[in-house]
Amino acid sequence: MKDILNIKSISEMHQLLAIEKPTHPLISVVRHTKDMNLSFGENLRVNNHLFFISLKENIQGAFQYGRKSYDFQEGSLVFMRPKQITSNSGNPEPDLGGWSIFFHPDLIRVSSLSNSILHYSFFDYDSNEALHISEKEKNALTEIVQKIEGEIQQNIDQHTQEIIIHNIESLLKYSQRYFDRQFLTRKDLNKDFIIKFEKYLLSYFESNLPAVKGIPSVKECGENLEMSGKYLSDLLKKETSKSITEHIHLHIVEKAKNELLNSNNPISQIAYRLGFEYPQHFSKVFKSNAGVSPKQFRNLN
Repeated sequence: MKDILNIKSISEMHQLLAIEKPTHPLISVVRHTKDMNLSFGENLRVNNHLFFISLKENIQGAFQYGRKSYDFQEGSLVFMRPKQITSNSGNPEPDLGGWSIFFHPDLIRVSSLSNSILHYSFFDYDSNEALHISEKEKNALTEIVQKIEGEIQQNIDQHTQEIIIHNIESLLKYSQRYFDRQFLTRKDLNKDFIIKFEKYLLSYFESNLPAVKGIPSVKECGENLEMSGKYLSDLLKKETSKSITEHIHLHIVEKAKNELLNSNNPISQIAYRLGFEYPQHFSKVFKSNAGVSPKQFRNLN
């Protein structure tokens, strides 16, 4: 069992990386250097309580999936939200062309960003689902980072926090735009994942797993396609305008319709077989998608 190291402040993060003390208590821009400590030990996991955005400029090798010739290779961006646990294996080398931003949730707590940041789902993507950016995109993001860095390095005044938060928002909005572009340029690849997802649902609901384990979670769906649930959900939303949950419910309703029309099984039995703990929940899902209750559907046909 690996030990867990909790990093709760910018100062503790600087200590972990073995770099000089921060100049701002709630945010830091770290330029990657060869002297940074990235080897935390094989028996240590880090629970980072900070927001983290990192640019890796020199990409070597391929990612587990998604890397195609039409993906940009000038840099990749990784995002993490607080309380995500990470660990290192081997002795990673610092990427000397990159940078990282760490900021404490307290920095944005009284701003509108405190709520809106929850909607940037790429903070929950796996590291191999990074944003691949062009030279032009990298320069645009780096320019914003330089503005944040400038605010951190000068004397703090009544405008500092507001300006820093404004630039973080700009960084996230541009990143969202570039992720949308990345989904768009991967349309052929995304279609393959949609087919795999549909096959997974078909296989799952043809088995006895729903009655044993219940309806598959977003996380479980993603894992079966070897990606994070958030990434799969966003992929489906971009390609089909429907989330994972909506796809699951539509599949359940179609399967339920067949059983309602071709058997005399009680509605409660059908609900349990499809993974619902409570028949009332099944009836609610069915009606919201079919326009009528399961009982009304059976009687109408």
